[in-house]
Amino acid sequence: MKLKTIVETIQHESKVIQGEATKDMVYASQHTYSDESTAREAFARSVGKLLNVNNWSALSSISADFALHDSVGRPKLDRPAEVSDFIQIILPGPMPENWVRVSHKLCDEQFAEFTVQPCSNPLANKPDQIEHFFAEQARSTFRVELAGCTISAFEIGQHESINNQQPQAGERGLINTLIAETGWLFYQKIQWKLLTAYLVHL
Repeated sequence: MKLKTIVETIQHESKVIQGEATKDMVYASQHTYSDESTAREAFARSVGKLLNVNNWSALSSISADFALHDSVGRPKLDRPAEVSDFIQIILPGPMPENWVRVSHKLCDEQFAEFTVQPCSNPLANKPDQIEHFFAEQARSTFRVELAGCTISAFEIGQHESINNQQPQAGERGLINTLIAETGWLFYQKIQWKLLTAYLVHL
């Protein structure tokens, strides 16, 4: 790696830590089936797994807990994620809870996805505070798609920046920085590879 590239990388990482720059991340898994009929049946199960967010909590003892809530913050049991729903995310260990809201959803015969963005806690009266370690402009898209005999699953993170600026961070600025940096280093890879493998039935 050239010296200029190294310097630019360090400068970008410094801006990221200060909440002044963003990262994009992609995690994916694939599974190819013996014939298209089997793949179509498996894809239907993949879509069910994708939209049944509450079941993501059972992936592993080291994965986060996910709880789907409706547009006013009431828990949703055994129902698929919809636009305007909220998802409560609780990371392993003594970490603050995090909230995202579903901003987009699209499903057809060979493709399904939904996108979430960090948001305030719908159960608290703090509309200016983003209850997530990423800032409000971050987006996460969860996608499954079918091409021939192959099912692919993706977690696509866009515009990920640390929520450590006021007033959005509240009292969470330091812990948000630690969570985000730990996530980028290794935890996101563990979490999202577990999820994408689950979505393609590996």
